[in-house]
Amino acid sequence: MLLLQINTTACDGSDMFWPWLFWLLGAFLLGLLLGWLLKQLFGGDDDRDQIDYSAKIRGLETDLAACRKEKSALAAAGVAATAFAAVPSKTDDSVKDDLTKVEGIGPKIKDLLNNDGIWSFRQLSEAAENRLQQVLDDAGPRYRVHNPKTWAAQAKMAADGKWDELKKWQDELSGGL
Repeated sequence: MLLLQINTTACDGSDMFWPWLFWLLGAFLLGLLLGWLLKQLFGGDDDRDQIDYSAKIRGLETDLAACRKEKSALAAAGVAATAFAAVPSKTDDSVKDDLTKVEGIGPKIKDLLNNDGIWSFRQLSEAAENRLQQVLDDAGPRYRVHNPKTWAAQAKMAADGKWDELKKWQDELSGGL
């Protein structure tokens, strides 16, 4: 059996093992010292951060419980909890226009608008921009990138039968913007 043997003798006959070991040990200790010093200066305290997160989570859970309690109280009183102040009391879905003719609205967004009670160009033209944005936000992150800024104006042109003007404007738009 052959054992691995390392020669630590320098050319002049002196033993180099101990000086190298002391240099490596010194570099290790210097690294520990510098790491500790930098953590003290810039790192902060991990325990304090954990306490702050715990307090934030407890606060959010309290807020959530209060919202749920308010929602159930509204439901018990017969009031529909909505995010919009100007939601029409009766939606007219007798006219069902193809809302995808508006630049920026595809089939899935059309379905979202239909579910919110918007079926016609007239209804879309009268809808507030924040209501349209809320419909998109409620649908999830995939739809939040869409901007309904020009949808009402485009829908008004469509409802008024100004198709040539609408087509000209849509050629200048990119994704409804």
